[in-house]
Amino acid sequence: MVEEGNEASRAAERVARESYGRLVAFLAARTRDVAGAEDALAEAFAAALRMWPTDGVPANPDAWLLTVARRRQTDALRRRQTRIAGREHLKLMADEIEAAAATPEDIPDRRLALMFACAHPAIERGMRAPLILQTILGLTAIDIASAFLIPPATMGQRLVRAKARIKDAGIPFRVPEKQELPARLDAVLEAIYAAYAKGWSEIGETGTPHLADEAIWLGRLIVSLVPDEPEAKGMLALMLYAEARRPARRDADGAYVPLDEQDTSLWDDWQIDMAQALLREANAGGPSGRYQIEAAIQSAHAARRRSGASSWPAIVALYDHLLTLTNSPVVALNRAAALAEIGGPAAALLIIEALASDKRMADYQPYWAARGHLFARAGRKDEAHEALTIAIGLSGDPAVRQYLQKQIEALRDG
Repeated sequence: MVEEGNEASRAAERVARESYGRLVAFLAARTRDVAGAEDALAEAFAAALRMWPTDGVPANPDAWLLTVARRRQTDALRRRQTRIAGREHLKLMADEIEAAAATPEDIPDRRLALMFACAHPAIERGMRAPLILQTILGLTAIDIASAFLIPPATMGQRLVRAKARIKDAGIPFRVPEKQELPARLDAVLEAIYAAYAKGWSEIGETGTPHLADEAIWLGRLIVSLVPDEPEAKGMLALMLYAEARRPARRDADGAYVPLDEQDTSLWDDWQIDMAQALLREANAGGPSGRYQIEAAIQSAHAARRRSGASSWPAIVALYDHLLTLTNSPVVALNRAAALAEIGGPAAALLIIEALASDKRMADYQPYWAARGHLFARAGRKDEAHEALTIAIGLSGDPAVRQYLQKQIEALRDG
């Protein structure tokens, strides 16, 4: 019985990872009630965890969940009895979902339409990307808050308001016309890349980073939709450059390996070549935006592998350009780390110290890790120990914590 329960839990988790956004988008497409669709699907998952251990995992878990969620959704609509939820509408919606559940492989994928609904101008600009992350990829408010350096409670409240706005404003679920795309594309790209960043260290059941793969798939989809948009290609190139290094980020024992210590022979040539081609096309298509510049930084790292020559001066110059464009503290932090590779830690620590007054850095793990590393290089052991200890406390990755602990031990060993 325990094993059956574990199997049921694993099956539910697998469906949640692989189909959550697709099922939410389908359930919400007709009602435009994203929160209601999420609630119905959450109840369906809860029912699965109760019933699958005894009844067995159904042959088509998506279809089972869709059917149960549809019942919850129509019951809720009947209770409200709004004009939208009239009998004819309920019957039409139920018939559509029943038909989809009967052939789950044919469930229409409306995620792209939901993404652009979340990026509608009627939604608060700063909430468009976070809303996409929660509705399409099922990330929690806590996960999203950490990605956008916003307190979790504030993020949760804003997400609730944004979902209500979709319903209240009657925002349609459709891919916009060509002339409407520029106003919405930035939020879609921001959400996709934030999802990739979240999945950067994710390891799934089979060793496959699901969230990162999903983000790359969505990136390819967007590039196919808007092939003339340089930033879409720049973002996809950026993800592919990073993904090419994944095999080198852990050693044979699973220990974390920082970029400057990686075995570059393990980097994936195919993904690097694909990224290079995309970046060339992006740069030929118009002025360089954020993602093109970030991809160019990754290209410079890849060039180090092939030429063996230092690319740090070019990387610092690119960070200068990116900082002018974004005025982001994260960019300033990355620039400081690159600057230290050229002139040592002193100049970099001046930048790090200036960032200390930015409240967003207080819980930002990479800030404390970089601070500790630079203090260690400067021989300021006590300050390095303090910063590295904070970085360990903020890290959710055991391999990274172990790596930072070894840095602390190295301080004691001189």
